[in-house]
Amino acid sequence: MSSPTKIAAGDAACEKLARSHYENFTVGSWFLPKEMRRDFFAVYAFCRTTDDIGDEASGDRLAALDAWEKDVRKCWGGEPAELMLVALARTIRERKLRQDPFLRLIEANRMDQRQSRWETWDDLRLYCAHSADPVGRMVLGLFGQDDAKRGPLSDAICTGLQLANHWQDVGRDAAEKGRIYLPLEDLEAHGVKEADVVARRTSPGFVELMKVSVGRARALFDEGEPLLDLVSGTLKRDVKLFLGGGRAILDAIEKQGWDTLVKRPKVSKKTKVWLAMKALVG
Repeated sequence: MSSPTKIAAGDAACEKLARSHYENFTVGSWFLPKEMRRDFFAVYAFCRTTDDIGDEASGDRLAALDAWEKDVRKCWGGEPAELMLVALARTIRERKLRQDPFLRLIEANRMDQRQSRWETWDDLRLYCAHSADPVGRMVLGLFGQDDAKRGPLSDAICTGLQLANHWQDVGRDAAEKGRIYLPLEDLEAHGVKEADVVARRTSPGFVELMKVSVGRARALFDEGEPLLDLVSGTLKRDVKLFLGGGRAILDAIEKQGWDTLVKRPKVSKKTKVWLAMKALVG
């Protein structure tokens, strides 16, 4: 086990990273109890670093992810070399966090290196089960509530959130990153060509495809909403924010006429503040 001095240094590194990326925090993080913040920072630092390796590491990113996973596994037995993981190991030990969500998020970043298209809806759901759902399971774990009843509901909300963000960024992801998250079978069914998505050319078929896609995300939010009745306090406020924020993105897509190729729909600052207040006062 690492020394208290080393763990404290790890906590400081995690908090510094988290606060440097504060724009990525949900407003719900404002409501975290003080005694949970260091654990939240540790988990956030893991997620942020994992994504940074997958998105920005120079050289062989798959090799870098393998090395990162090897060090992460030491959080459950051994002593990690990375300072931030020293703090995470303490959080994992004290909060009794499972290993699976952490390893799935690393695997999601491996998937990103191997593919930029998803053939079917099931393929995309499997990707979200690695890239989105683990974060919800980690948060549930921090509250001691990652169980068979709450977990699947959290998964539905997290997948819905990721899809809402993907649908918001269809044009930008395709043109700037070369990635199309809309399943290829759905493109074909609506007569939409990959080249038109990359070129950001909207068609009636694309509009119909977005209607279907937004409907799928809405259904996932509805599927996960019963989680609100199974959690309380800070966690309930966060779930309300996640649901409200995700639905607000979908509403913005609909209001814009379903076209997310030419222009990225945005949720206004006023709406974000209203969602935060609604979650806070219940």
